[in-house]
Amino acid sequence: MKPPVVGYHSPSSVDEALRLLAAHENVRVLAGGQSLMAMLNMRFAFPDHLVDINGLQELGYIRDDGSAVRIGALTRQRDVEFSQVVKDRLPLLAEAILQVGHRQTRNRGTVGGSLCQLDPAAEIPSVAMAMDAVITVANQGGTRQIAMTDFPAGYMTPSMEPDELLTDITFTPWPAGHGWSFLEYARRHGDFAIVSVAVLLAPGADGSIARASITLGGVGSGPVRMTDAEALLVGSRGNAAFDAAAAACALIDASSDSYVPAWYRQRLARVLTRRALDTALSRIAR
Repeated sequence: MKPPVVGYHSPSSVDEALRLLAAHENVRVLAGGQSLMAMLNMRFAFPDHLVDINGLQELGYIRDDGSAVRIGALTRQRDVEFSQVVKDRLPLLAEAILQVGHRQTRNRGTVGGSLCQLDPAAEIPSVAMAMDAVITVANQGGTRQIAMTDFPAGYMTPSMEPDELLTDITFTPWPAGHGWSFLEYARRHGDFAIVSVAVLLAPGADGSIARASITLGGVGSGPVRMTDAEALLVGSRGNAAFDAAAAACALIDASSDSYVPAWYRQRLARVLTRRALDTALSRIAR
């Protein structure tokens, strides 16, 4: 199929892009296009206007300011894959990015595009949720920041206004010596995950777990932080606490569709969480 007829705009600056978003109704932003172009071709999306931001190189960057790592919205997923800053400071993202599609799609796909598409099974939103990332969006009136926990407004719907453009994602790295793991199960490598799990563990001075983060993807309308399961881990040294946390994740009110029933997603949530916790624990520097 072919995409519907749309008005095409190619701004040369962020300010021009914001003016276009404010001036037009029923407008979509085109970044990597790995999801949007397919949706247009299959007539799942019917915008009247496209604002192509691929020329806005000012939105493509990875910057480490010491306390946080900021990634521009137009940063290609392939750049994240090969970034030494990401490997050193955001190892969970470095591991998850290898599960995003294939090399060809990562060459074009962007970090901001994945967040705005907000597919429930997408890896980048799950990592952003696990790490309490902060999203910066802009319009002609200025900028505002949205905590990742507040970013999903519904199924594949970010809490952004029609005239807003995602410009920046801020990740606060976990302390040196923490453990991490990102696991997912899909029919084939590169497919969207049926279930994914992102785990972070930080040790306390006595060697027990002082801080934990568990996020499930693919189970609902968006990535889900499993705060009850996280609480079971704090103060523990693994083993029985890991079993309890995995069992808590299996209680998720999982979605069901014509391919995968809810009970299967719940079982995967338990198994993958247990494995991810073991892997994260093994990576803690002792």
